[in-house]
Amino acid sequence: MSTSLVRKVEALQFPFQTPDPFLFAVYHNDAYPAGDDKMQAPRKGDGADFDPSAPYRMYHGDRVPGFPQHPHRGFETITATMDGIIDHTDSVGNAGRYGLGDLQWMTAGKGIVHGEMFPLVNNDRPNHLRLFQIWLNLPSARKMTEPAFVMHWAPDIARVRSADGLTSVVVWAGELMGARGAPPPPMSWAADSSNDVAVWFLTMKPGASFTLPPAAAGSASNRTLYFFAGAGVSVGAGALANHSAVELDAAQSADLHVPPAAGKDTLLLILQGKPIGEPVAQHGPFVMNTRAEINQAFSDYQETQFGGWPWPDDAMVFPRDKGRFALVNGKETRPPDGGSRRHDEM
Repeated sequence: MSTSLVRKVEALQFPFQTPDPFLFAVYHNDAYPAGDDKMQAPRKGDGADFDPSAPYRMYHGDRVPGFPQHPHRGFETITATMDGIIDHTDSVGNAGRYGLGDLQWMTAGKGIVHGEMFPLVNNDRPNHLRLFQIWLNLPSARKMTEPAFVMHWAPDIARVRSADGLTSVVVWAGELMGARGAPPPPMSWAADSSNDVAVWFLTMKPGASFTLPPAAAGSASNRTLYFFAGAGVSVGAGALANHSAVELDAAQSADLHVPPAAGKDTLLLILQGKPIGEPVAQHGPFVMNTRAEINQAFSDYQETQFGGWPWPDDAMVFPRDKGRFALVNGKETRPPDGGSRRHDEM
């Protein structure tokens, strides 16, 4: 591989290692079976079920997998879905059921408590869940901004296909091949296009070739490519081992190629953006600039619960027939398909 293009190659970690301005990225791929009449899994979670060798994980859930209410401060979450359903609730009173290609972007800002549960809504077929959750940092001047919540439905997500039809791209943030990501919350680092934030998901079929163009900000941006599934891919002249994180020189174009003999699709995630360039102090769900600010976050949460929890259950799930929806600032909206699209209609 060109040493000028490829700055570093590492074995992929779980969660993924991420460059500034990103903090965290994880790929959830859970083969949940059909749910029961309460949208529950066949087995009970132990409160911290993250076994990567299991067909599926319960995470912090009991009988419904997921993450019951927990706090955040000082950054944003981007939850980009491919398959499955997520039920969201938060301390601001916002809520939603989304998935099947939808994108949720949440600014935690000065503090929010939210739950992310994975109800097994299908009782007659599996409930395969595939999604990315990505944490994007906020600069110090915006860490104490008001929380915000944006939902982008699958039909509104930018998608593009290469001329040969062998590479498809989902543009969750930034711009690629003329496709532009949906707007982030207003105080996001990504809201300023000069920060060059991009989140792209590539699916490359056997024999595909695709070129990532140079970043708009050139070498001022960080760019990392994650090869997390598939039979093989090369970057420039060199092949990558499966499950690799590749730090690229964003000022250069990057030629990607999947061997024709590959037996399955290759899946890649690209994270890009100008670094914030500030100290990062992180403890669990709080990300600030100093240890004193982390201590203050814990103190504030213990005193205020970031507004309290307005929902009847810590692990809130909505009725099976609710369909996909977003409740933001007291107004409920639905996707163009009415929210009732089935998993097998994707």
